Amino acid sequence: MDQLARSLRRPEGAGMSLPDFVIIGAMKCGTSTLHAQLAAQAQFFMSEPKEPNFFSNDEIHAKGEAWYRGLFAKAPPGAIKGESSTHYTKLPTYPDTVERLTALVPQAKFIYVTRDPVERLISQYIHEWTEGRITCGIDEAIEKHPELIAYSRYGYQLAPYIERCGRERILHVEFEAMTAEPDATLKRIAAFLGAEGDVAWRGDLEAQNVSAERIRTFPLKSLIVDNPVATALRRTLAPRGLRDLVKARLQMRDRPRLSDESVRTLNAIFGEDRKLGP
Repeated sequence: MDQLARSLRRPEGAGMSLPDFVIIGAMKCGTSTLHAQLAAQAQFFMSEPKEPNFFSNDEIHAKGEAWYRGLFAKAPPGAIKGESSTHYTKLPTYPDTVERLTALVPQAKFIYVTRDPVERLISQYIHEWTEGRITCGIDEAIEKHPELIAYSRYGYQLAPYIERCGRERILHVEFEAMTAEPDATLKRIAAFLGAEGDVAWRGDLEAQNVSAERIRTFPLKSLIVDNPVATALRRTLAPRGLRDLVKARLQMRDRPRLSDESVRTLNAIFGEDRKLGP
């Protein structure tokens, strides 16, 4: 083993196979779409999977540094390397993220995509409901599942990064701006990351991780619902009325609405949080 590699305690031959930047969130703010757009640009190399969650999830972090470096091993020379793990701004769920990340990649830049905090919360609620992790109504959910609020407290989530890295290495991107002016937003991101040459938003790429149909996940869903043979059998054997009744119990037909009291509470919480940034 090379003496330098031994002294640094890093895998031999690893070279510079670490990300130059990390999209740290927020969940349900278009990070999958941004990841795909950057991957489509010649100047960038984006990790696969999109969300390694290496610095947040203990079981993934246990795979070791060599595993993480391997995600970037195929990057072309000179490519700007990145990954996009929304778990990295999920305090208090993953408390060790920032310390681990900044220890291994001390010079990394960070991109934090946010949106209206109430809209993000509702979008996450829908996601968790369809996954079966939340079963109650949205007003009850914000009481029982405090992470819904915590992940929308952008100032709170970003504070550890600012404390360790300073604001100059963090780019705040608003989802609403990315939607309204995608090309200008992408150029702003590329400039922040030091990319040379032009970049252009690829309109032919579909938005990623977006679902218009809100169907609750349940055991054997892929076998029963997503299977064309099972679909044909259901239509043959089950009356239409029964099929509609079952679907109604599994489908969220309307976007959930918060009560006026919940809206007032959330606006007060997020109003205080805005004083912290980003």
